[in-house]
Amino acid sequence: MSIDRAALVVGSIRLASGISFLVDPLRANRLWGDSEAPTPTAQLLLRSMGYRDALIGGLLTAAALRGHTTRGWFLASGGADVADLLGGIGVHDELKPSQRAIGLGGAVLGIAVGLWGATRRGPRSAQTSAPA
Repeated sequence: MSIDRAALVVGSIRLASGISFLVDPLRANRLWGDSEAPTPTAQLLLRSMGYRDALIGGLLTAAALRGHTTRGWFLASGGADVADLLGGIGVHDELKPSQRAIGLGGAVLGIAVGLWGATRRGPRSAQTSAPA
């Protein structure tokens, strides 16, 4: 069994990001460029994003550690970032420049990483083993 180190790194980053949104959504919101306290509805969405990212990151990490194929989890990760980008484009004019750079730029980077991970050659044993 070979560990997919790239998937482990990407999955761990996504998992940590998701956990940060769950543990302290107000702090995570500030990190992403909003200095004001979010409304209860925004807090709900921040937590939802946290659950999503923790789930995708955790499953990508688990697949990487078990030597299973990670392509589907990279696609799920990139797909989540596509949703974030599309949502961000809808409010582009209302975002501060720092929020555009962090939110939209981060989504574009996440999409690129997701596509890269889904199309790259993984470790030899991960290419042939099916997830359990």
